[in-house]
Amino acid sequence: MKIRRSGRLVDMTNYLIEHPRTLVPLTFFSERYGAAKSSISEDLGIIKQTFEQQGMGTLQTISGAAGGVKYFPLIMEEDAKDFIEKLCNQIADPDRLLPGGYLYLTDLLGNPNLVKEVGRLFASVFSERKIDVVMTVATKGIPLAYAAATHLNVPVVIVRSDPKVTEGSTVSINYVSGSTKRIQTMTLAKRSLKEGSKVLIIDDFMKAGGTVHGMISLLNEFQAEVVGIGVLVESEDIEERLVDEYVSLVRLSDVDVKEKRISVEEGNYFEFVE
Repeated sequence: MKIRRSGRLVDMTNYLIEHPRTLVPLTFFSERYGAAKSSISEDLGIIKQTFEQQGMGTLQTISGAAGGVKYFPLIMEEDAKDFIEKLCNQIADPDRLLPGGYLYLTDLLGNPNLVKEVGRLFASVFSERKIDVVMTVATKGIPLAYAAATHLNVPVVIVRSDPKVTEGSTVSINYVSGSTKRIQTMTLAKRSLKEGSKVLIIDDFMKAGGTVHGMISLLNEFQAEVVGIGVLVESEDIEERLVDEYVSLVRLSDVDVKEKRISVEEGNYFEFVE
């Protein structure tokens, strides 16, 4: 059954957004709507223009017999700045202070719309890199990892502090926490990651980077490659950082428990945005 162009445009747009970074042959759309490839190409041109004008992403056309189109999620720099500014204001709320100078972030990590947008920001930076999986450590980084993985259309693997009987055989390593200097353990199920995988690490908070560094060491056991690191909040007041290249959305510069003041600023995100 043929579908009118307006219907095709809506359905194609929805399909591409739900299948990011996936090569979709023109024949798929042609057969789906009973339309000529030339008409599909025109439709895709309209969608590409709309994506770019609205700052939603872009379409990449791949020519040849095995060609088609891929949707890459992106976000306009202006929109990213606005979101990160609002995020900084939320994190700077003095009511977030907990005993010991810790910050309460659970409400932010439990906000589906906020988490979804964070995932889109990370996907916008890393979308053109070859990524097989997104990795995080249990538990607070899990929502962010799934949000980024949704926009990148890849699975998530979760590193834990202790093995679960339901995960089968595991690989475990000891690592030194960058901030407390304590020896801790992290473990990953052998079946969760293929050897040689390309991995994007996502975490909610990074101090010295000991946990991220531990995940990198764990990935070495799988002969996997780290292709990017994204963190929601990084702490600035660190003498020695164990991780060199990473993308942060927010930088925590100072916490004054006595004065109930939290000083934050935008992270290094825009250094990685073209």
